[in-house]
Amino acid sequence: MKIVFTGGGSGGHFYPIIAVAEAVREVAKERKIIQPELFYMAPSKYNPRALFDNEIEFVGVSAGKIRRYFSILNFFDIFKTAAGIISATFSLFSIYPDVVFGKGGYASFPALFAARLLRIPVVIHESDSRPGRVNAWAGKFARKIAISYPEAAQYFNKRHGEKERVAYTGNPIRRDILFARSNGAKEFFKLSESDIGADLPVIMIIGGSQGSKTINDVLVDAVPELIKKYAIIHQTGKKNFADITTIMNSILKDNPNASRYKAIEYLNDISTRMAAGAADIIVSRAGSSVFEIAAWGKPSIIIPINEQVSHDQTENAFAYARSGACTVMEEKNLTPHILVSEIDRILNNPALREKMQKGAQSFARTDAAREIAQVLLEIGVEHE
Repeated sequence: MKIVFTGGGSGGHFYPIIAVAEAVREVAKERKIIQPELFYMAPSKYNPRALFDNEIEFVGVSAGKIRRYFSILNFFDIFKTAAGIISATFSLFSIYPDVVFGKGGYASFPALFAARLLRIPVVIHESDSRPGRVNAWAGKFARKIAISYPEAAQYFNKRHGEKERVAYTGNPIRRDILFARSNGAKEFFKLSESDIGADLPVIMIIGGSQGSKTINDVLVDAVPELIKKYAIIHQTGKKNFADITTIMNSILKDNPNASRYKAIEYLNDISTRMAAGAADIIVSRAGSSVFEIAAWGKPSIIIPINEQVSHDQTENAFAYARSGACTVMEEKNLTPHILVSEIDRILNNPALREKMQKGAQSFARTDAAREIAQVLLEIGVEHE
């Protein structure tokens, strides 16, 4: 059996693919199925180590990005996409997989187009509450469609005489970060010493895989106030780490509570689980981290990227908020004072925190990767 995964361009597309690949291996072993050959078709490897660890062979194809705004690059990317389709068609014909799994995004278009031409079964997964253009198109011929938000179902039409194709699975999460680890978490970040305040509530701040300059800029003024009462674990993003640490070191130079603030450029799997375990509240963007926060059962403040850049994140944030798990703070309203006030409001209200925890737990679907893996294997066995 052969399975081709496609998607990419961001961690939000790539890491759910890794989660599904992990689950495919586990389910195949349980069912005593010969381990399938796995391939990843995209413009770049994104994380070569993750592909190697999961025995996934990389197949490179070009893909052009169609931007929502005017750009001369849109013209040149048409040719890049055309070249990608030709390359993907030859590569898929050579591999001839039993099923293709598409995660969405411009990077998945060449492989999905080629699969359509070659009549290879396609399964797609949509992370957003409103499908992107590639998945909206692929949904017209996909054998099965998995969605992360129930709101997305309305955008995929049920074909006449066909069984339900759309399944609300949630978003696949890698097993290494699926569950928070509270035991030893504060010690891991050196927040257990009495002079820091071992009993203080902890705020975890994440801005997506690359960090968020907008959130970082607001924190510059908010941190001195926050560390009077809380400890902070702040994922800055690799590109922002040097600047933010220089600024914070200057601002907190004579602050007696400076050690309560911990800046980290990037959270790996271990530090992510530890930070989640230590956290009493999480401040985050509205990307794939929303599903991780839900799985951890943590109250959160979600700050979507502004609508001019991404409509998806705003819709995702409010879809998640309907579960009662979070509050949404739009960028246009984001100020240090408002952020501090909202954190105070949540952390000083035990009943509200409990309500938000229950909302997160009700939204979480921790078996997403396994559900999708089972479908891929069933189609693969059928197609062999």
